[in-house]
Amino acid sequence: MEETEKEIESMRAASEEVSRQFETLIDANDLDSLKHLQLLILGRLQDSNAVLSHFNEYSEHCFAEVSSDFSRNTRMLKSMKSDLDYIFQKLRSMKAKIMATYPDAFPDESTREVFDQRPDLEVPQ
Repeated sequence: MEETEKEIESMRAASEEVSRQFETLIDANDLDSLKHLQLLILGRLQDSNAVLSHFNEYSEHCFAEVSSDFSRNTRMLKSMKSDLDYIFQKLRSMKAKIMATYPDAFPDESTREVFDQRPDLEVPQ
């Protein structure tokens, strides 16, 4: 048992000597300067973190306000598109019936070609 205690004591003495030699390698003013710079950087990082957290909360709040409007407007646009598609389909159907009944109703040949070739095409302007 005494041998292990002696080994522990010799290791402790060696580590103390190494730490003393490290102390002599680095100037205390340099260490204080490094510590001061680290604290300064830490403060700046904490400030940046606080600003980013505030910005994230603000963004989340703005998104919550806008998302319901955006969803509602998207549904409205989809509904309007389907309504307009239905209206244009009915107009094409009516024009086709009119052209069948009264061939001279649309003297413009390009209009007639458009309806004959592309029944899915919307009304030309």
